[in-house]
Amino acid sequence: MQQKELELIKQAILNEIEGYEFYKLASTQTHNTETKEAFLTLATEEMKHVEWLKDLYLSMKDNATDAYDLANLQDPPSPHIFKWENVDRKNADLAVSVFSIGMQMEKSAVKFYTEAMSITQNDVARKVYEKLIEWENQHLHQFSDEYELLKRDWWTTQSYAPF
Repeated sequence: MQQKELELIKQAILNEIEGYEFYKLASTQTHNTETKEAFLTLATEEMKHVEWLKDLYLSMKDNATDAYDLANLQDPPSPHIFKWENVDRKNADLAVSVFSIGMQMEKSAVKFYTEAMSITQNDVARKVYEKLIEWENQHLHQFSDEYELLKRDWWTTQSYAPF
């Protein structure tokens, strides 16, 4: 079972790195400073998750999860940390696409960690996954709320907003 759990953690690390790269790329596609900073903050958060997972991997590999410092697992920041109303709506196609992809990534992450939490036999791993679910759910809700606004803006600019 330990090998399966180690494989699961390696996949989780890769997923978080993919998220990091996506948010970093999204930051390069916007000319709005606040939006760029928000995406870079999300990228930084993904790398923080990578570090948690790497530490978990090493402690599980060495059968030393009792040494894993759960105090390093921070709670997600305030749900309103980003001012998405400052998103560059001039480039609505890009904004809608970025938020849609971000939502899918966060949904997948929540599902992944929920499944991982249900199969792990390690209490420390379960706590790490639980904390990651909190983070990914927060990102998902932020994106979902803003996506709905962006989608309506996009419909309006396309002259086929539903009435």
